[in-house]
Formats: sequence, structure tokens, C-alpha cells
Amino acid sequence: MLKLKKLIVPFAILALLAFLVFNLTKHPQAPNVTFTTIAGKKINMAELKGKVVLVNFWSTDCTVCVREMPNLVNTYNTYKNKGFEVIAVAMPYDPPAQVLNYATQKALPFPVMHDGFGEITEQFGGVNSTPTAYIFDKQGRQLQYTIGKLDFDKLNQLLDKELI
Repeated sequence: MLKLKKLIVPFAILALLAFLVFNLTKHPQAPNVTFTTIAGKKINMAELKGKVVLVNFWSTDCTVCVREMPNLVNTYNTYKNKGFEVIAVAMPYDPPAQVLNYATQKALPFPVMHDGFGEITEQFGGVNSTPTAYIFDKQGRQLQYTIGKLDFDKLNQLLDKELI
């Protein structure tokens, strides 16, 4: 009986460690959403498997969002032919005409949508701060979640690693 107790404790510790490692390395999957762009195109998240995808929640009245948009455009242009996609999701409170005007004036090269009914922000866990970015790998697993300004040096390093 004493031998059995001596075996159970190490086994229990090992099982607990295995459980923790599994849960810490598990990445949430991208929500199965369909984006409808301001141009009327529908893009389903599942269709983007095979690409690294950055979903960027922003608004036209967010100064950080507007300041980082040129860097996002440059990053997109650098990596788009290597399998990188950006979906820019304007917040529900952003006036649709303002979103369209901004995207047109700045000639944003990636898909832009206005989340007028808040369906996308809800499916991403109730996004309410801008900017907020989610980055998913080629299998649709979440690699990164950022509230606030993106670190573009780190983003470029991540893309260099993921897009080989």
C-alpha cells in the first residue's frame, strides 16, 4: 500500500503538469464570422485559412488608430503576397459615411468593414476599445491579442516567422 501511495503522488504531479502545459500552449480558434466589407464583398474567416490574418478593430475618431494606419498599410503591402491578410473592422459607433470616406481618401488596400450592428465585435468577445488587434496563424489559431498600439517591429518579426 505504501508503494502505491509513493507512485500516486508523482503520477498526479506529472498529470497536473501535462494538463497545465496543454492548456497554456492551446491557442483559441478564430471565431467563425463573415465580414461584409464597405464594398459589399463577403469574407468568411474560414476562407482565410492558409493565411496569417490580422483583424484590426479601429475607429476614425481614434487618434492612435489613425496614427498607426500608415504602418498597417506598409506592413500589409510588404507581406500580402506571402500570405498575410488584414481585415479592418470599424466600430459600431463610427458613422458609416466617415468610415467610407476615410478608407477611400487613404486608399486602404485591405478589406474594410463597418460593424454597424456590433455583431463582429461581439463574436470577438465584446471588443470595446480601439485599437484592438487579433492575429491568427494559417490554421486559424490565435497568435496574438493586442489592445492599444501595435508594435510593428514585433509584428514584422512574427510575420517573418509565420510566413516562411
